[in-house]
Amino acid sequence: MLEAVAKHDDRFLDREISWLHFNQRVLELAEDPRVPLLERARFLAIFASNLDEFFMVRVAGLKRRIAAGVAVRAASGLMPREVLEAIWAETGELTARHAALFRDEIVPALLDHGIQLVRWDDLDKDEQKACKKLFKERIFPVLTPLAVDPAHPFPYISGLSLNLAVLVRNPKSGKEHFARVKVPPTFSRFVNVGNQRFVPMEDVIGEHLRRLFPGMEVLEVHSFRVTRNEDVEVEEDDAENLLAALEKELLRRRFGPPVRLEVEETISPAVLELLMSELDISSDEVFQLPGPLDLTGLHDIADLNREELKFQAFIPSAHSHLAEVESAAPVDVFKAAARRDVLLHHPYDSFATSVQRFIEQAAADPHVLAIKQTLYRTSGDSPIIDALIDAAEAGKQVLVIVEIKARFDEQANIRWARKLEQAGCHVVYGLVGLKTHCKLAMVVRDEPDGIRRYVHIGTGNYNSKTARLYEDIGIITVDEAIGEDVAHLFNNLSGYSRKASYEQLLVAPDSVRSGLVEQIYGEVEHLRAGRPARIRIKANSIVDEQVIDALYVASQEGVPVQLLIRGICALRPGVPGLSENIEVRSVLGRFLEHSRVFWFENGGEPRAWIGSADMMHRNLDRRVEVLVKLPGESNVAEMRRLLDLAFADDTSAWLLDADGRWHRNEGGTHLHEALIERQRRRRTGL
Repeated sequence: MLEAVAKHDDRFLDREISWLHFNQRVLELAEDPRVPLLERARFLAIFASNLDEFFMVRVAGLKRRIAAGVAVRAASGLMPREVLEAIWAETGELTARHAALFRDEIVPALLDHGIQLVRWDDLDKDEQKACKKLFKERIFPVLTPLAVDPAHPFPYISGLSLNLAVLVRNPKSGKEHFARVKVPPTFSRFVNVGNQRFVPMEDVIGEHLRRLFPGMEVLEVHSFRVTRNEDVEVEEDDAENLLAALEKELLRRRFGPPVRLEVEETISPAVLELLMSELDISSDEVFQLPGPLDLTGLHDIADLNREELKFQAFIPSAHSHLAEVESAAPVDVFKAAARRDVLLHHPYDSFATSVQRFIEQAAADPHVLAIKQTLYRTSGDSPIIDALIDAAEAGKQVLVIVEIKARFDEQANIRWARKLEQAGCHVVYGLVGLKTHCKLAMVVRDEPDGIRRYVHIGTGNYNSKTARLYEDIGIITVDEAIGEDVAHLFNNLSGYSRKASYEQLLVAPDSVRSGLVEQIYGEVEHLRAGRPARIRIKANSIVDEQVIDALYVASQEGVPVQLLIRGICALRPGVPGLSENIEVRSVLGRFLEHSRVFWFENGGEPRAWIGSADMMHRNLDRRVEVLVKLPGESNVAEMRRLLDLAFADDTSAWLLDADGRWHRNEGGTHLHEALIERQRRRRTGL
């Protein structure tokens, strides 16, 4: 079946360019006048922080391969240098569009609502006086000017820090000198001068540089920002102690090579040339933008107490199976789950009254013998961590699989791992060579009828903060087959068991790819036999060539395929003879779509899987990922209803065409608002 697919040499879109198109969709939300104003400002900040991480990891990786002489074409057919050149071009257009939107639309619109983002010259005398006092008392003591001359080499510029390039002149000798001043990250990006008026911190510092360079003439001041390669690679096979090896590598991360230089467009050619030379940056890697730089700081503006300029307030409510009845006491999650499965949809269903309550109740319940859980990312003040510590101190057996290699959360996870170990938890770091990305919790409870396992499997992290912003799905169940599978999987993760097949789970790297491909081909067989056939997949990204090729085969055979992909999509839909039966759409909005759902018509007896795995090489080959087949017809039917709404013609979304471009439809129903309203109706009984 694959021969007809392989004839299409250009069937894969480039993953890096597809990611840039995802960030373009984020920018389009900031451009949308129907989005509340402060939310538009937040989307500007999200666009900026997304792009930072893209350069730190993806662009850095491309540069590393080019430097190593790796000349392997991507699945898209592009060589690494061709991909990099395309990135420069697209990024240049997007960053210019981003800066223009901020300057020409968002700043004036904020002004119309009494929120003013101004520059130093716009401040009145009283405001300038207040800033002078702030500088003298709080900012000046923190600043460290670093000169550049034969006795002072060019200073190290930390990644993503905002800096001032300062050119000064000695009035006696007439000699000019260069210095760098780092804008302290400990202060707010925008200084509040009162009455919701804000000025960039670098303006306040720049205006008072004479105090840093007394007796010198300040000739030029330009802000700039460097992005470095901050990916971390640990040779686990050679590492005697993974924790120590990772800590050593994290220290090295700070000194990764530069991959991007952002400067204000007013920078003088001489200063720019000096920065490029000292940082070993090429002209392609320089982005000249109107100030201010680093608009990630707009999160602070979006957090202002102006609720009329934000999405209408939304408070998650307890799932109907877990709602408190006739008592002020919290619901008994064990009794609720024993009666029937609890299928959760966050943030619409409260995380605190479901997953968090599940772990907290297990920690306090004297009948609970053991708790086993995976942790990939968690919040700074984590109630989940506190509950696990309480459980261990109460004498329960607690096993925690902490993934200390979770990108950009390594330091936090090392800290959690040590805290859990000190409390008496059994802490392991998973399997050598693999990241443990699955979202699993199992509680073993001694009950009158014997030992019972309560299991939670989800698509999102055990993070109480992101659970209010990320859309995720999870299930709490006492299904015996699922409990048996999860128990074996935890044994795999903590010991030397290598069970590779499960009854109700697909587990990467052993069976997620092959299991999905098998079910995709199963839909082809159902169609050929005249039975109902359809495939629906919801994920963050789809890149894996084997899965994509299987979907192409299904399309060629006439199976309808619908994909809801938030981010990267390397599949090319709507290509004659290849993918006419495939629809790809993307939904972005107030919540970050994060759940992974795999739904198959299965000849009229539908199956639905949920879990942690995206269809990317890293997920399928280099991570421990889990998909669980949802038990019970009612759970599968609920997934159908969710997907029906997401793929409805009237639901607002971006649609992908055969050329790899996304176009927004005219749908009048916003998925997140519709689900909020559905939850409200369920809660009020309307």
